[in-house]
Amino acid sequence: MPEIQLEGGALDGLALHYLVEGRGPAVLLVHGLGGFAESWRHNIDYLSRQATVYALDLPGFGRSGKPRATYRLPFFVDALRGFVRVMGLGRSALVGHSLGGAVAIAYASAYPADVERIALLGAVVPGFGYRLSWVYRLIALYGIGDLLSACAPAWVYRAAIGRCFAEPAPAEVAFLVDCAYAVRTSPEGRAAYLATLRGVRTDFVDHAEQYRKALRRLDVPVLAIHGRQDPVVPATHCADVVENCGRAAVHWLDRCGHFPQIEHAPAVNAWLAEFLVGRTAPR
Repeated sequence: MPEIQLEGGALDGLALHYLVEGRGPAVLLVHGLGGFAESWRHNIDYLSRQATVYALDLPGFGRSGKPRATYRLPFFVDALRGFVRVMGLGRSALVGHSLGGAVAIAYASAYPADVERIALLGAVVPGFGYRLSWVYRLIALYGIGDLLSACAPAWVYRAAIGRCFAEPAPAEVAFLVDCAYAVRTSPEGRAAYLATLRGVRTDFVDHAEQYRKALRRLDVPVLAIHGRQDPVVPATHCADVVENCGRAAVHWLDRCGHFPQIEHAPAVNAWLAEFLVGRTAPR
C-alpha cells in the first residue's frame, strides 16, 4: 500500500496511505467514519478499467497518520487537498461514502475548480437535519466514550457494523472489522475516531446552514445512491439533499442498508462508471 507525506501548512509531514489502480481520469474514493481504503475492494477494479482510481485512508483512519488534531470537516478537506496536490491530480471526480460524502461536498465547496463531479453513497451532509443515534452520542461523551472504546472487543464492532447491512453479510462484516485491526484499534486510532465523532458535531450543528447554502450553490453534477433500508442515514435525508442540490440525481436500492457499494456492488459499479466517466464499463 503506497504512502505519501503531505507538504506545507498545518499538515506538513502527515503520512497518508492509499491504493491506486488503472489509467484515465482521476477518481477519488473517500470512506466514511471508521472506514479505510480497502473497504472499496469491490469497486476499485471495475472503475479502474477506464479511470485512475485512488482510495485513500483519511488521516486518523486505516494506516494513515493519526495526529492529535481537531477532526472536523475542514481538517479532512485540507488533507484531501494536500493529497491531490502532492499527487498532481488536478480536476477529479469524488465518490464519498457516509461521512465521506460530507467531506466530498465540503471539498467541492472549498475548491470548486478541482471537482469534476460527485457521487454520494449512503452519504450524510450537514444542514439537512441529520442527528446521530443515541449510541453514537453516548460514545462521543468524554470519559464514557473513551472507556467504552478502550474496552470494546472485536465482537462489539462486528455487531455494530452488522446492523448496517439490510441482509446478513458475515464475511463482509468480518473483513470490515478485521482488516488492519491492530492499527485501527490502537490508542491513536481510537482517539482519532472519538475526535471525529466529537469534532464533526460542530459542522453538523453550528455550521449546518453554511453547508446547506454551499450545497445549493454547488455547480457540479451529483449522483446519490442510497439504500431504502439504511439504518444509519435515513432515506429521507438523501431525498432532502438531492432536492436541494441543483444538478443532482438519485438511484434508490431496495434490500440495501448503509453500504450500497458492498451490498449491491454490480449495480453501483455500473452506475458509478457511467456517471463518472460517461460510459458503461465493459463486463
